[in-house]
Amino acid sequence: LLKTVFDPEPGEKVCILIDLEDPRDIKDFGFLKDDSLTIQRHAYEKFYLGLKNGVAEEFGFSGGEMFAYKRTGGSNLDLPEDCYDIEGNHLSLVEDVYKPYDLILCISTESATAPLTASAKVIGFRGATMHGMNDIILRSGLAVDYNEVSVQAEKLRLGMTQSDFAEIDFTVSGGTYTLKLILNEQEAQKSHGLCLGKKPDIANLPAGEVYFVPDGAEGQFPMLYDDGTIGIMNVSEGRIQAAELLEGNQTTIDAHNAKMTRDPVTGEIGELGFGTQVLPVSGRDIQDEKILGTVHVATGR
Repeated sequence: LLKTVFDPEPGEKVCILIDLEDPRDIKDFGFLKDDSLTIQRHAYEKFYLGLKNGVAEEFGFSGGEMFAYKRTGGSNLDLPEDCYDIEGNHLSLVEDVYKPYDLILCISTESATAPLTASAKVIGFRGATMHGMNDIILRSGLAVDYNEVSVQAEKLRLGMTQSDFAEIDFTVSGGTYTLKLILNEQEAQKSHGLCLGKKPDIANLPAGEVYFVPDGAEGQFPMLYDDGTIGIMNVSEGRIQAAELLEGNQTTIDAHNAKMTRDPVTGEIGELGFGTQVLPVSGRDIQDEKILGTVHVATGR
């Protein structure tokens, strides 16, 4: 995976970054006592120990350290300024992780792609984000040849690029709702898992999608909340203006509307994406949105 995604050169310095409710629990790998932290355990067993047990030597890597930051609680929220190492030292993410390392592998609960990409472009490192890692993802989405994934993604990209608009019909609870996304002949982009050369960048893995950042959006679409509530999102001027209850708890809808009032960016229609890989369903959005035949719409933060 590291060879395909990064084509690394000898001497590059690599580290692993995880998230914890209390990042101080990384001291002496204390978090391994908590069986619920399966993502962080994979980071330790497959990547940290993998580097220590021959991978670093094979590629001529230096480093191989692991750091932890406080869990953000949301997808692509800003990362905290501080972190901890396995000795329990309180460190700076920028000064002690971003600046000294060439390759940063972030294996976290929620996605950190956006904040890490922004920091990479300023500071100059490369890396990969692999949030929600589980056994299925390790055996499938992270066990593919990303050169082939890139070729397949480019085929679909060429077929979809410079589209005028897209319309998606959703049928739920006996009703049909349509969302129209304005694309205005923009070039389709692809997430293909390759982060080659010395250009600062972050690969979001598993990869394999073609996507647009819509110029606008109108209509309606359903959203399933964590508690099982289903709401209808009323969209105009490129963002969700209000959610209304279809099934479940009105308090859930009220909380969402209050959040969008406080922070309108959370309602922005930020992405229209299409999966390009033949993969098993993993139960994690990071892989399941990359499955060929699926479409996803991402909102705000």
